[in-house]
Amino acid sequence: MTARRCIPWPDRRLRAVAQPVEEITDEIRAIWSDMIDTMEAMPGVGLAAPQIGVLLRLAVVDASEGRGQAVRMANPEVLHASVELRAHEEGSPNLPGVWAEVKRPRAVTVRFVNDQAVVEERDFIGLWATSVQHQIDHLQGRMYFDHLSKVKRDMLIKRARKAG
Repeated sequence: MTARRCIPWPDRRLRAVAQPVEEITDEIRAIWSDMIDTMEAMPGVGLAAPQIGVLLRLAVVDASEGRGQAVRMANPEVLHASVELRAHEEGSPNLPGVWAEVKRPRAVTVRFVNDQAVVEERDFIGLWATSVQHQIDHLQGRMYFDHLSKVKRDMLIKRARKAG
């Protein structure tokens, strides 16, 4: 497949709520393959379809050490989140060159449709959980910096503009 270009912030598609996936087709599987290639090329631990301009509720996550363990998700939703938070430096290829510490639940249970068109519920912990939540935010039209205060968010965007 192919690594695709990540659309640059502030493209309005990054603020759109992605549409549900009705059926797992060969076209959907091809988009997932491109997303994995794109994620690996960054390199990153996850990617949501809106980041490459595809407004469907698709995400891929691979926080494994050796890579090659990508989880393909359609219509992911968090069913349960731990009370305990975990801080992690987050960034986005849509706003390159800047990162910010974001606190998210350390563990989540997520329901999604997998690449075999089966509804699956899976627990994610640590970096996996952070990445899944980050991708679900993208599907809702949210960016990681939306979790920051207005002052920190404005400073981050200003730094990104200088870096770009």
